[in-house]
Amino acid sequence: MTIVPASLAAFVQRLDLLVAEPDEAIVLPHVAKALARLVETDDWLPSAYAVPHPDNYTQYLLYRDPAARFSVVSFVWGPGQGTPVHDHTVWGAVGVLRGVEQSQRFAICADAPPRALDVPHELLPGSVETVSPRIGDIHQVRNAMPNDITVSIHVYGADIGAVERHIYPPKGGSKRFVSGYANGPETPVFNL
Repeated sequence: MTIVPASLAAFVQRLDLLVAEPDEAIVLPHVAKALARLVETDDWLPSAYAVPHPDNYTQYLLYRDPAARFSVVSFVWGPGQGTPVHDHTVWGAVGVLRGVEQSQRFAICADAPPRALDVPHELLPGSVETVSPRIGDIHQVRNAMPNDITVSIHVYGADIGAVERHIYPPKGGSKRFVSGYANGPETPVFNL
């Protein structure tokens, strides 16, 4: 039996109450505030959930609400690793636990190449950023640490590993994908 970290258990209990509110505009700021409290300390995530893959970023499912109303995921980025431009199709909050993430928001127009909306910005430990179709959920993320890993905790308004989403290639168009998770016997999903 895997012991659930106390900080994660308290966070999940808080999320369970927050997502009872159906209005994303009300829920998301509260989720972001709760996530900021979770990532302000870096002593609760078991090391197995912070192991990078040598070739690409890794996402470990930490907790999935039984009704799939939300999921909590640990993203691990090796040096130089990043995502393509992608969307989420649901609300989400990203909190950096360790390292530095660089995030760049994009706009998509038909078959044209993705268009950067602003300059890339860095998220430091304790920083939280939100995404949603309502406020903008198309971005590209990478590890800004040249010689170390970055770990971020993500919360989504669905079981994000099972949601059909889109990648937007540099030449335009889109490609559907479902991300799944990298969990194995040493990284079971926590049950509360």
